[in-house]
Amino acid sequence: MKKSYCPIDTFINTIKGKRKGTIILHLFQGKKRYSELVKLLPDISERMLTKQLKELEYDGLISRTVFPEVPPRVEYSLTALGEKIQPALKGMYKGGLLFEKSIDKDSD
Repeated sequence: MKKSYCPIDTFINTIKGKRKGTIILHLFQGKKRYSELVKLLPDISERMLTKQLKELEYDGLISRTVFPEVPPRVEYSLTALGEKIQPALKGMYKGGLLFEKSIDKDSD
């Protein structure tokens, strides 16, 4: 996580990326295995999903737990920091719905 001039920019720069916000929203519902995330995000390649998960983990928003099994089982969950941003992401979600309604009206 890199600090920006404005806290809003710091927040946006941390969660921007291919479906990072959506990944976090899915994790608000509880722990997810990697294979579950692949199914929930069919429009993103596994390579890109892995990259985004690593970045979210590096930034301290999610944690990755590897279970010593064969085959290995990996679970992702939100950290305390990741859980704290829920209100902000929900607000962004609602804002997105407003923009989508506006786009729908313009296309009619």
